[in-house]
Amino acid sequence: MDNLNSSWHCARTKPKHEHIAAAGLTRNLGLEVFHPRLRMERRTRRGVVRVIEPLFPCYIFVRLTSADRLEDIRYSQGVSSLVRFGQQLATVPDAVIDELRESFELDEPRYVADHLCAGAEVTLSGGPFLGSTAVVVRSMPSGQRVQILLDFLGRSTLTEVDRRFLVVENSCLAERIPSLATSKIGRSGAAA
Repeated sequence: MDNLNSSWHCARTKPKHEHIAAAGLTRNLGLEVFHPRLRMERRTRRGVVRVIEPLFPCYIFVRLTSADRLEDIRYSQGVSSLVRFGQQLATVPDAVIDELRESFELDEPRYVADHLCAGAEVTLSGGPFLGSTAVVVRSMPSGQRVQILLDFLGRSTLTEVDRRFLVVENSCLAERIPSLATSKIGRSGAAA
């Protein structure tokens, strides 16, 4: 049988059920759960929307101390399965969880700024070029306007637009992780 001497394990959740699974395991089974989340503002066609998303979509971390809870966990609301490698439960080293927790104070969602960086692919959600795709060249000093390279009438044209009209197409959480590392270094004083 699996060795479960108080170690962290990874539980796969049903899509968009990470928070339900985490709450159920904590409330109903009294288990220690770590569910890192990001709070961000996302620009959409309707404007800026504040969202909270999991750092690891469809996964949460659970500290297990005995084998008798495996079936209870498996059948908890929102949980799909425990991650295994063959017949062995996958474990996550304590050091990895500790390092992640340093970035997520009190298990609260970590705010991540929307970094509209050079090279990002965007779609215009307003103005005369509505629906057009472009590539960000740079953010202007005011922070409200962005310089983009727009393919217009078969020719690349450099233009400026209001950043509220841009919807980032190639943005994903994996691209935001370096910003977490940067903010952690800045906090410790080693670099800004």
